[in-house]
Amino acid sequence: MQRVRAEVDKAVVGQAGTVTGLLVALLARGHVLLEGVPGVAKTLVVRSFSRALGLDTKRVQFTPDLMPGDVTGSLVYDARTGEFEFRRGPVFTNILLADEINRTPPKTQAALLEAMEERQVSSDGASLPLPDPFLVAATQNPIEHEGTYSLPEAQLDRFLMKLVVGMPERDAEVSVLRRHADGFSPRALTDLHPVVTAEEILAAQQAAGRVQVTDDVLGYVVDLARATRQSPSVQLGASPRASTALLAAAKAWAWLNGSSAVTPDHVQTMLIPVWRHRLQLRPDAEMEGVSADAVLTSVVQQTRVPI
Repeated sequence: MQRVRAEVDKAVVGQAGTVTGLLVALLARGHVLLEGVPGVAKTLVVRSFSRALGLDTKRVQFTPDLMPGDVTGSLVYDARTGEFEFRRGPVFTNILLADEINRTPPKTQAALLEAMEERQVSSDGASLPLPDPFLVAATQNPIEHEGTYSLPEAQLDRFLMKLVVGMPERDAEVSVLRRHADGFSPRALTDLHPVVTAEEILAAQQAAGRVQVTDDVLGYVVDLARATRQSPSVQLGASPRASTALLAAAKAWAWLNGSSAVTPDHVQTMLIPVWRHRLQLRPDAEMEGVSADAVLTSVVQQTRVPI
């Protein structure tokens, strides 16, 4: 996993947190929603990440006229045999880059629900399994609302993490310009090479799943979830699925840090990226400028930490 980080750094500068989030999601068998303004290298991060992993990757540009069959595949009539056969869509890959996912209507967004949760696609009464590992990395622009369709709660809940991709620091931005001045092309990525195999990735996922968790830490996760439901600013708090997602991310983060057991620190580190998109705030709280990140920060400060 450290080799993957080093390889991605050849193409991406100043987005170490985003790369770490992708690694955590991969180890926890989850999916990632990347949110940021145009031009902060959201797509480049995912393309570089997949190139370093050496996995099969497909990109879908989500547009208003995209149909569900354009993502999952559809039945096509074969004139030679006189039968219909299923032509697989781009979702049959290891890493699916769903670019600007909020630009397509809800019916096309919903085409990913089964794939993300069940890791399969159903067609004509048959279920077709997706490759393993499988990760959906979706991007969206938070500032543009014209011609976009907000992801519903059920769709957001399928994402393990929501990562906010911000502007790089000054030194990092200077490094970006220096690379471009020296001839770097973000479209080619010829300098990036696979540094791990699919077998190593699956072994890492299994190792992360074996990280130990004490009953005190499990109780801490539950207490945090219950605290979100009781917050006066929250209309819909963290669900049991949100708790299991936080646990999976904390185990992956613990394993990445060389720990054999999950600690409250691991849980706190993963709390905001795993839960920020799962809370539904009250309208009056939103009007007052309260954010999900601020609510979660307050929840962490007010919840007793097991010693």
